[in-house]
Amino acid sequence: MRVLVPLFGRRARLRWLHLIVGGALLMPYFLVGTILIGMVGGGAGLFSSVPAQLAAFACALPMVAVSGFFPLVRPLSVAAARALCGVPPALLAEGPARTRQARVRTTAWFTLHLALGGIVSGMTLALPPFAVAVMGLPFSAGLRDSWLLQGPEALGTPWAQALAPFAGLAMLGAMALVAAGAGKLLARRAPVLLGPTPEDRLAAAERRAADLAVRNRLARELHDSVGHALSAVTLQAGAARRVLDRDPEFVRRALTAIEETTRRTVGELDAVVGLLRRDGEPGDGEAGGGDAANGPGLDALDGLLERCGTPVAYERVGDPGGSGAVDPVVSREAYRIVQEGLSNALRHGGGSPVPVRLLVAVRERELEIVLENPLGERPAVVRPGGGRGLRGVAERAALLGGRSEAGPHDGGWRLTARLPLTAGAPPTARRENTEEGS
Repeated sequence: MRVLVPLFGRRARLRWLHLIVGGALLMPYFLVGTILIGMVGGGAGLFSSVPAQLAAFACALPMVAVSGFFPLVRPLSVAAARALCGVPPALLAEGPARTRQARVRTTAWFTLHLALGGIVSGMTLALPPFAVAVMGLPFSAGLRDSWLLQGPEALGTPWAQALAPFAGLAMLGAMALVAAGAGKLLARRAPVLLGPTPEDRLAAAERRAADLAVRNRLARELHDSVGHALSAVTLQAGAARRVLDRDPEFVRRALTAIEETTRRTVGELDAVVGLLRRDGEPGDGEAGGGDAANGPGLDALDGLLERCGTPVAYERVGDPGGSGAVDPVVSREAYRIVQEGLSNALRHGGGSPVPVRLLVAVRERELEIVLENPLGERPAVVRPGGGRGLRGVAERAALLGGRSEAGPHDGGWRLTARLPLTAGAPPTARRENTEEGS
């Protein structure tokens, strides 16, 4: 029985069905070809003449080839090849054929599919009745006298009648073998003719890069907003727990700060979820992943410092939060960088508030951010899989055309970021980033 699987197994039957579909698609072209041949050679005996039908078949193929140049032929052919030919989806292209090379390949496939489908469909319609009639020759005198089996007189001899059943089975086996071979040929040629061209691969790589950029952007937004809030809430809750019995007023202020922080973080989380639901091309917005309306900027920095739960010595040069001083996109990314720097200071402050020094300066051509804090003996907040914060800072700076540095400095930790005042400015230098302490 295993010998029959390649001829009559599930995959072979699906491929046979795929060829039948090709034959059905060929019929309109074949009928047009038949009309053309009838106009040239006269209509007498057209449907009973094998040469005339072969000529109509030959006339149909050029029309099939022209139809294969339509862009939608490829997605329809790919869908049929995936479902019926058993071709892995990864080997086939997606979307309409838009380049000349892709259209030529598609029309070659379409012509091959319909040509083989027409041949196999014709055999499937005509050969089984004839084979059954041949197998019935020894058992029916009427069959021997029928017009269907009119032929050489040798068919009436006893030995011919004895071999007739085997001849009929051989015809059916030959038909199945031809169908299986044609289906296998199409399955092997599908990745070549319907597979992605270099242009398709480039477009797919660009789509994957855009999707990855969106994912990285959302990961940075979640890390900076939610991560900072959790660090601040953890610090405030820990400090309130230690003085719960002796300083109720401090506990009240800590709980108020926790409430405000979580409420604001829920709003920022809604904004990030809105990015996920937004209809549009991946990577919409300015460099760094979105416009200023998607988050707070430097004008909201004072509120961030009040809620962070640790004393901050804030020094500003120029007017970072003023209108027009800094591009809105740069202002938004700078806010996130400061937020991550504060989160880093809280996590590595040894479990208690640590003094932080923050400098935000508007220079002639760039915005400078410097954040310094002492290093504690152990992190106040330990998160599995940490170390992404400073990487996100470096990515934000690089996307804007700036640079960032982070590492030990004078017994403490220093985070420095230099950003252009306008988003999309060319990089001023190659960024450096040390992952220690993140």
